[in-house]
Amino acid sequence: MTLETRTAEVVVVGGGVMGASVAYHLAARGCRDVLVLDREPRLGDGSTGRATGGFRAQFATAINLQLSLLSREKLRRFEDEIGADPGYRPQGYLFLTGDAGHLATLASVRAFQQANGLPEAREVDVEEALRLNPTVRVEGILGGSFCPTDGFVKPLQILGGYAGAAERLGVRFATGAEVVAFELAGETGARITAVETTAGRIACRHVVNAAGAWAALVASLAGVDLPVRPLRRQVASTVPTDVISPDLPLTIFLDDGFHCRERDGRVLLLWPDEPEGVDPYHAEVDPVWLDAVRTLTDAHVPALASVPLDPARSWAGLYEMSPDGHAIVGPAPGVANLYLMNGSSGHGVMHSPALGQLVAEQVLDGRAHTLDLRPLRPERFAEAEPIADVHLL
Repeated sequence: MTLETRTAEVVVVGGGVMGASVAYHLAARGCRDVLVLDREPRLGDGSTGRATGGFRAQFATAINLQLSLLSREKLRRFEDEIGADPGYRPQGYLFLTGDAGHLATLASVRAFQQANGLPEAREVDVEEALRLNPTVRVEGILGGSFCPTDGFVKPLQILGGYAGAAERLGVRFATGAEVVAFELAGETGARITAVETTAGRIACRHVVNAAGAWAALVASLAGVDLPVRPLRRQVASTVPTDVISPDLPLTIFLDDGFHCRERDGRVLLLWPDEPEGVDPYHAEVDPVWLDAVRTLTDAHVPALASVPLDPARSWAGLYEMSPDGHAIVGPAPGVANLYLMNGSSGHGVMHSPALGQLVAEQVLDGRAHTLDLRPLRPERFAEAEPIADVHLL
């Protein structure tokens, strides 16, 4: 395509849920000369459209918990503010374990959560676990944790809501436009003066990198070494079934990582693995992995034993992983007007409402003031201060 504009106050690279969120929040603050670029032919054709749509605040670090609470607040008023339904349904996240060490970890993390704004997170015994999800096998389970305000969202509805609201405020979106270079000025404290794309050149004052799993490639065009890598995650789908109610929580078995949920009349089955030698951008699901998921499903959710998988409706998507599993947010080291909102490590959709607001604050005000984003600063790895975490999922 050919761009209709050659200048913009802010160019956002990436038209997924992150890019749409920051574009809307910039425009809502009065910065409406914003251009969002996406190399795909349609918004959402990247990682957003492949996200499963979980939402949780059950994290073990203060910054992730704060991002979830801010996002949850924004999701609750999303329809009034944005004019679209984000699909937020607080059906809960249920963590289960048969390992005493994992149970102790859950108790420690839960105490932290309750002391930091999530008092509704609670311990569950086996009896309550069965009440919450009567389809699971609890033999060998010792207990777990549950938070009723966790649940589900609709990634493409959040993206569409933000994109539509942004366009109504004057933001422009250009699809099929891949960034191929940045023009920089200044030998020290370099700044981007223009963005070169396959559709033309755009002069600009600020650039936001919201390119998801492709963020490191975009940053490298400005000479920035961004430690974000793509991680392939596979999702198995059953055939249509009513065996699992849409009112049941997302249920995670901590001991092997298997988890499942209902979505749109099917059950999604997930089990994290990292096979060697596989192209992370490969979208087809590995049949060997499907066989393993079938075995885990029968072991954990016997109610699904007679429900076939549907390989044609199964898929693989991408997480954008940082070294410590937390987002990298803020001005890029050495390029003052390049802002990073990358590396959310599987939590991008759920944190996109919060991060869009916070990055807009950084661009317009020079700092984020709604939350302290210092823990997510890009320099933390060079400063040997990565975020220590207990990764529940």
